Amino acid sequence: MGPTASGKTALAVSLVERFPLEIISVDSALVYRGMDIGSAKPDAATRARAPHHLLDIRDPTDAYSAAAFCDDARRLMADIVARGRVPLLVGGTMLYFRALLRGLDDLPRADPALRKELEAEAKVRGWPALHAELAAVDPATAARLAPNDSQRIGRALEIFRLTGTPMSALLDRAQSELPYRVLQLALIPSDRAVLHQRIAARFDAMLAEGLVDEVEFLRRASALSPDLPAMRAVGYRQAWAYLDGDIDMKALREQGLAATRQLAKRQLTWLRSWPDAVVLDCLAEDLETQATTLVACHLRPWRPL
Repeated sequence: MGPTASGKTALAVSLVERFPLEIISVDSALVYRGMDIGSAKPDAATRARAPHHLLDIRDPTDAYSAAAFCDDARRLMADIVARGRVPLLVGGTMLYFRALLRGLDDLPRADPALRKELEAEAKVRGWPALHAELAAVDPATAARLAPNDSQRIGRALEIFRLTGTPMSALLDRAQSELPYRVLQLALIPSDRAVLHQRIAARFDAMLAEGLVDEVEFLRRASALSPDLPAMRAVGYRQAWAYLDGDIDMKALREQGLAATRQLAKRQLTWLRSWPDAVVLDCLAEDLETQATTLVACHLRPWRPL
């Protein structure tokens, strides 16, 4: 687990090359086909070295939820174990990790009528106003969400209005049902400024590699709208605004970097209070050695390849 640009994929690949592991992606953007550049999807060479599960399993017009992830991940984990190997879950979508570890059984199903009501309210009041409303009834959840994160703000308010209980409280009551012994590694940088430098370098690389062209192609090829979860992903919503003529390239970069830094901040907020996590400095020169030692101990009596 770790924030964006913390080196999760590189570390995971190095572990796969040493141990009988298979990677399951824990990322709400990597599930979408055609969203390669802006999601920092592992390239073909990386996937040849270490195949990844749960990449390219949905069209950008489709929704993908924490519940769907749990179903897919549990099935894959059982298959991997049946083959005599060990699942290695890698990503930064912290809600997916939490749902898998602690369950989502206490959360009500989506209510289409209430969802439409919330969307109508947002058109009149704006999502920041609904975020403020959420902060009043569920400050723990609101603190992890950006004021314009319409999908997650809407879901949290929907849950509160349906149950009268904050989503954070329901999540706290949920219990893990995973039949596995779990080692949780959290990559947290010792210097936030260095992480921000990595974020900037990666975002600039995405722009140079054709992020805007990627979004333009997706817009032509699919019946997309800016309200879809896929297009609300960091980088994609800024590229959409650029293509609509709402912002220029300078603003695209500035807003994209700011949104990515905010995403990393929210991910770190999750991780700093994460129970049972073994914290590793993702900037440490011996990160790979530390992780290898921990995994080797955890996998006993498994033997490295």
